[in-house]
Amino acid sequence: MPLTVYIPLQTNHLSILSVLINVVIVLFTIIAMECFSWFIHKYLFHGVLWFLHKSHHQKAHSFFEWNDLFAVLFAAVSLYLMYKGRAGFDHRFFIGLGITLYGLIYFVIHDWFVHRRFKTFKSNNAYLKAVRSAHKIHHKNRNREKGKAFGLLFVRKSLLKK
Repeated sequence: MPLTVYIPLQTNHLSILSVLINVVIVLFTIIAMECFSWFIHKYLFHGVLWFLHKSHHQKAHSFFEWNDLFAVLFAAVSLYLMYKGRAGFDHRFFIGLGITLYGLIYFVIHDWFVHRRFKTFKSNNAYLKAVRSAHKIHHKNRNREKGKAFGLLFVRKSLLKK
């Protein structure tokens, strides 16, 4: 039987514990997605799924890349979980919400800020500069093997400039 956390929709008050548990589920899912993304990026995207991911390491010929199919896949998983958990707002809904929020964070930081798919977002924030530097280290090698820095949000301390 799956773990179910309900938010009572019939009353005018929300249990503070229910809200807290659901917030923790969302935050945990965001952190877990960063860890999961590192793993699949290193071992799948630079492994058997390189035929799709390599478009991300090549000079862009259009706005979209084959690599963008991974975002569509994660969006589908997220929507499915939210749909399955919608009736009672159980844990599946909040896991799906966490995946969605991670996707939004990933899009803003990776696609918008780091790769500048949209030219409107600039920042001198030390953390964001470190994220960009780590990603440049990753893209320094345009091949499948010998890659470094597979994550997005967790960066080495040495890249954080004071």
